[in-house]
Amino acid sequence: MKVNNVEMIMSAVRPEQYPTEGYPEFALAGRSNVGKSSFINKMIGRKSLARTSSKPGKTQTLNFYKIEEQLFFVDVPGYGYAQVSKSSREAWGKMIEQYLTEREILKAVVQIIDLRHPPTKDDKIMYEFLVHYQLPAIIIGTKADKIPKGSWNKHKKIIREKLNMRPEDPLIVFSSEKGIGMDEAWGEIKKRM
Repeated sequence: MKVNNVEMIMSAVRPEQYPTEGYPEFALAGRSNVGKSSFINKMIGRKSLARTSSKPGKTQTLNFYKIEEQLFFVDVPGYGYAQVSKSSREAWGKMIEQYLTEREILKAVVQIIDLRHPPTKDDKIMYEFLVHYQLPAIIIGTKADKIPKGSWNKHKKIIREKLNMRPEDPLIVFSSEKGIGMDEAWGEIKKRM
């Protein structure tokens, strides 16, 4: 998908603040510092609309990016970052859970995982949550450019097994640096719109 028109329209913490346009929404979830902002920026063809930060745990709201007047990417706070206070983590947890389980126009959760490493405990918890609530998932294995292409399948197999992935959930090898996996990711998103 060629993206010409995109804007970050709001940061929300409560349902009454969510957009009302009714466009399909795709939530982006991932561990802090896994490359979520880089994924968003690559997908929408922008350098820095989604802020990348050297300080993990920066996103503390649901950030809504309107794309081509057709859909929203919803950046949710990164999980698994220890230096955020327990009370903040609990508040985010409730906010994210409420959004993911109650938002009717949410079409899928794009869970971003570092392809180079086996999924973390937090990655597993997140995926189990999606399975429990029967939420469609698109798994993105980022940072593919950092490992040889010949070992991608081995890494994909490890992710599939460790997450105990449902057969219907795609696992896409992705690189924000090289643009690998972009068309495939857009294809999976469009299928669900």
